[in-house]
Amino acid sequence: MSLHSELAPPVQQLSRGGRRSAAPLRSARRALARTAATVEARTPAHRDRAVDGLRALALLAVPTGHWLLGGFTLDADGALHNASPLSALGGLAPVSWFLQLLGIFFLVGGYASVLSYRRARERGGSTAAWLRGRTARLGRPVLGVTAVWALLIPLLSALGVPGDSLRTGSTLVIQPLWFVGVYTVITALTPLCVRAAERLGAWSAAPLLATVAAVDFLRYGPYAEAVPSWLSVLNILPGWLFAYQLGVSLAEKRLGRRGAWLLLLGGTALFAVLLLAFHYPASMVGVPGEARTNSHPPSLLVLALAAAQSGAAILLRDRIGALLRRPALWAPVVVINLSAMTILCWHQTAMFAAAATGARFGELAGLTTSPDSFAWVAARAAWLPLFALLLVALGRYARRFEEPWGAGTRAARIRRAAAGVLAAGFAAFALGLA
Repeated sequence: MSLHSELAPPVQQLSRGGRRSAAPLRSARRALARTAATVEARTPAHRDRAVDGLRALALLAVPTGHWLLGGFTLDADGALHNASPLSALGGLAPVSWFLQLLGIFFLVGGYASVLSYRRARERGGSTAAWLRGRTARLGRPVLGVTAVWALLIPLLSALGVPGDSLRTGSTLVIQPLWFVGVYTVITALTPLCVRAAERLGAWSAAPLLATVAAVDFLRYGPYAEAVPSWLSVLNILPGWLFAYQLGVSLAEKRLGRRGAWLLLLGGTALFAVLLLAFHYPASMVGVPGEARTNSHPPSLLVLALAAAQSGAAILLRDRIGALLRRPALWAPVVVINLSAMTILCWHQTAMFAAAATGARFGELAGLTTSPDSFAWVAARAAWLPLFALLLVALGRYARRFEEPWGAGTRAARIRRAAAGVLAAGFAAFALGLA
């Protein structure tokens, strides 16, 4: 090093250090810009960016909601148990109104399914072949995450992770997977949804709303004590099919701005009436210890929120599409959509990995401490970047489960059979059957 550089004024040294440290940042920005430009160049002109943007928003709401509204407690043996801040902090319930975006997800799901179904039929494909393809796309990642967990459980147990912690983690993995089963069944109904939309337009969703309202009246009304508890199961299909049917109507051009305004205003009014006059639970997710829940199965409040969200999404569709013409905003949307099932299947594993590691060090605020104060909420928010980084790291390897596993060969059949056996074993463990 020269004498001049050794004796350089501090400001000059900082400037040079700043230039050196800024160089990697500039390189990273240029790389991101090139990636965004490549994604932009490969995007077909007819691509509906607003729909993809709405799907990405709904996807990101799933891990965000679970990470913020799902906590842990640590027992004397160092084992983790699930807990929710909503049990002690009822004032957080309105947060779930903005994080519960399944209405948006089913809306864009119905829209995208119709377009995919139409393309398949135009190419001469059968409905059965189209459905097999859609089911495989949904099923592969589920088999992947459950098979991996089946292998991890004995390994983690041998490394000293308590059995109760492993059951807690298994429950977390299972929680979002109900959605895949429901979505698969609803996808199979797409041809019927199309015919209903052709005949009735957006009003084809009205009987679904009426069905849920009738079941809610029976289970919560004056005859509630005489109604069997299993009756609530009848809400599962119409409850989640409602927004999907709206998406089908949108794709069939039978739902426009006038209908969107009706959905927004009517859904908002119904939501307020159900909360204030009929005393529905305010939280859109289940709260431990509460007798009533809005989400499992969906109540009329869920449909009211889905209607309002769907109306707002349709009204903002053009603005969202114009905003996503910017390559820097469009590229992340594409990446998120390409990793949809990976995000859904692995985000709980990312949170559990952080908590199980933290449990080795005892109680860590916002991670392994009881979620019973707003201080916990602030501390949990600080952990979210770590959860996101872990999810990205897991996704680099788990993403391969979204790709076709191959077919027709003996090795492919063995892989699928092994994955199925491992998944069944994990399910038995998670559900307490083993």
